[in-house]
Amino acid sequence: MKEARSGKTIPEDVVKMIFSNISSIYQFHAQFFLPELQKRMENWDSNPRIGDIIQKVAPFLKMYSEYVKSFDKAVELINTWSEKSLPFQEVISNIQKRDISASLTLQHHMLEPVQRIPRYELLLKDYTRKLPPESLDREDAQKALEMIFTAAKHSNAAITEMERLQNLWEVYHRLGLEDDIVDPSNELIKEGPIQKISFRHNRNTKEKYLFLFNNLLLYCVPKVIQVGAEFQVHSRIDVEGMKVRELNDVEFPHAFLVSGKQRTLELQARSQEDMNAWIKAFQTAIDKKEKRSESFKAAIQGAELESQDFSYSPHELGKRAPQWVRDKLVTMCMRCKEPFSVITRRRHHCRACGYVVCGRCSEYKVELQYDKNGLKRVCMECYIFLTGHLLPDERHGKNKGILEKVSAEISGQSLMCSFLQLLDKSGKGSMRGWFVIPQDDPLVLYVYAAPQDVKAHISIPLLGYQVKEMPQNDSRHVFQLVQSKQVYTLVAETEDLKQRWMKAIAQSARGEEDEDSFDEME
Repeated sequence: MKEARSGKTIPEDVVKMIFSNISSIYQFHAQFFLPELQKRMENWDSNPRIGDIIQKVAPFLKMYSEYVKSFDKAVELINTWSEKSLPFQEVISNIQKRDISASLTLQHHMLEPVQRIPRYELLLKDYTRKLPPESLDREDAQKALEMIFTAAKHSNAAITEMERLQNLWEVYHRLGLEDDIVDPSNELIKEGPIQKISFRHNRNTKEKYLFLFNNLLLYCVPKVIQVGAEFQVHSRIDVEGMKVRELNDVEFPHAFLVSGKQRTLELQARSQEDMNAWIKAFQTAIDKKEKRSESFKAAIQGAELESQDFSYSPHELGKRAPQWVRDKLVTMCMRCKEPFSVITRRRHHCRACGYVVCGRCSEYKVELQYDKNGLKRVCMECYIFLTGHLLPDERHGKNKGILEKVSAEISGQSLMCSFLQLLDKSGKGSMRGWFVIPQDDPLVLYVYAAPQDVKAHISIPLLGYQVKEMPQNDSRHVFQLVQSKQVYTLVAETEDLKQRWMKAIAQSARGEEDEDSFDEME
């Protein structure tokens, strides 16, 4: 308070909000409760009683409830002012270095009053249990215990708080974290193993471990040799501004996306139930953060919250980590539509939008806010948007060809889409592709090399084609499209998928456009 009154560090009102009514609690103990107990102990031989004293002071112990209710907000204020005020941070640090602080943080000391009433109750229970049956203090001690219990009900959050903190410290011990993460106001919402989907390698996931707190997600790797900490923290992602949604990924079932300001993760759960539990936990954390931010910012800063729409709007570009399109989902640059090759046209990711682009379309760098304003590689379109610099390019203004339908766009609004194998005339060689019948163009079958390609490999007008089921002379699910001398031999992954494709193509070939007659496949 002395530092606050100097006007150099922190407003007096903030100090009062941090420490609540601790001065009243201290004065009550220092001037009344403790002297009474000391006086009684000096005369213990002649009057061995404390029950009568506790009965007198018990009603005053209800003052702890105000302190307990304000505790979480107090710790949040300390963290906020430590981040934005260096003088405040230095004052706290200097006090914590004093011998009287016993090398403990301010937050640790602030927990003592929270634990006080439960301690009184436990001590008095132990005291009454050990009193001899003939003790003169038994009746008073029992009444005092009842009054302490009543006071404890006003501070019942203290008991829950102690249990929460004990569990929290155990988690911190497993993580071996530094002081910048150890925060008593944190609440562990969910933890557990998860599979991280890699966008750089085909069909590849890696075992990770998540700790989701009310304000922070820790993305961890289990340590092979567990000496001290069990996990190594790879990423810290703020819950503020975080978004979560399910990914309808055919190849990776039970997958979901976690998008944070620092990083975006594609994760795969062990089952549908596990995925639902994770999404629910993330949404709970997000909702709690939003609710707390609304009240806290209104009281302290008066700032407005950001929009919580999941889709990336233009004003978010560069401000939050994008979802990266996986390498294997595209065979051509998502900007210029030229096919990738190992030597002449390699894959790169735009750090602003997450598209897979070639080197020529990503030879620009801009500062990205979500990555500490570092210069990062971006595609030409993002460069123009973020900098406002127009670049001459012969590709602008070119009309789209018939094959230039973006797969991801039409797949989401398709009558039928999935992977199929296209056999060559010999029936031995094959090409695996992503086949789509668009909802807005149901008379054409588009064949993409990958689900996220921006240009189809070929298109097949379906009018007039006949669908033939091939005899099953092997384990493959084969059918053909036949028109005059043109024959396409296709292989589905399952018999059910084959039958659905045959039905959809037959209806398109007859010119039937009733979309209710088609089965959608995501």
